[in-house]
Amino acid sequence: MATTKIAISIDAETVQRVDELVLSAGYPSRSRLFQEAVEDKLARLSRSRLAEQCALLDPAEEQEMADEFSPEELELWQQA
Repeated sequence: MATTKIAISIDAETVQRVDELVLSAGYPSRSRLFQEAVEDKLARLSRSRLAEQCALLDPAEEQEMADEFSPEELELWQQA
């Protein structure tokens, strides 16, 4: 995967904690730790947005739509 170099500013205490984590958790570099941290944060944000959108759904309406499937259609859909 292609990477792009960026610069960030963080306080000295955080740098020290990052360096300790790099050593204790076996990360090859600060860069790799930050890559994983950003990827994790983006994934969590994506999941929370999905949960927010799901909360907007009307359960009765969703059930009504689900009940419109015939057993054969439902079986085909589940196999996909």
